[in-house]
Amino acid sequence: MTSIHDFISALGQYDFLQSALLTAIMVGVMSGIVGCFIILRGMSLMGDAISHAVLPGVAVAYMLGINVLFGASVFGILAAVLIGFVAANSKVKTDTSIGIVFSAFYALGFILISMAESATNLHHILFGNILAVSDSDIMTTAVVLGLVILFVSIFYKELLITSFDETYAKTYGLKTQLLHYGLMLVLTLVTVSALQTVGIILVVAMLITPAATAFLWTERLATMLFLSAGIGVISATTGLYFSYTLNWASGPAIVLMAAVLFAISFLVAPKQGFLKWRPSAKEPTK
Repeated sequence: MTSIHDFISALGQYDFLQSALLTAIMVGVMSGIVGCFIILRGMSLMGDAISHAVLPGVAVAYMLGINVLFGASVFGILAAVLIGFVAANSKVKTDTSIGIVFSAFYALGFILISMAESATNLHHILFGNILAVSDSDIMTTAVVLGLVILFVSIFYKELLITSFDETYAKTYGLKTQLLHYGLMLVLTLVTVSALQTVGIILVVAMLITPAATAFLWTERLATMLFLSAGIGVISATTGLYFSYTLNWASGPAIVLMAAVLFAISFLVAPKQGFLKWRPSAKEPTK
């Protein structure tokens, strides 16, 4: 196994490894930030749905020779709208409509990619290949990261209110539906940016796991955002290290590191950890 010193030396020698590390860090930050709002709103299933629903958009983009960001964004927003439409206009509950829409989009994506005869691209889309990121991938990821930070900075108060009390937000006059679709668009962009690093199948793990880990350590949203972004960066960096040194697939390696950090936090987090301090049996109960 390559030592950390050797890995750092390799970083100084190989441009592809530098590009991979930079991309991994940016994806870790943006996934951590957006993931906080996803789990606070109870939208983990929606995150899963969007990550799978962009597949046909990616396939269409490949077939037309256009940027995958455009195709994926269209299908991601379309999926969010369809899920909301089905849930609002039938007796079917939201979780059921999510399952129907995302599975249909996912199946359509497989068919379109098989028609495009791009099996290699399909493998990279599903599981990621961070060691093969291009300059255009880095630029796209940087732009999306900027948009995520800008969106959260501008609408922080609105996102805070709607994430914890949507009913109050509506009575306060906030356009909750518009904010919801704005968040869905940002989620879609993050999903597409993470294709190269962790792939469609595992991107939901990067959206949920760092945020859930941060949630165990704090009750303040601002602190949670920074913690989640930091945990995303640590997961992405250590995952890249094991991917390079042990020849593991990059996506699974990154997600596994995120899961390890969650497991540790689940056990030792001071207020919400499994091994947290409990009142002594001798102490009187109120």
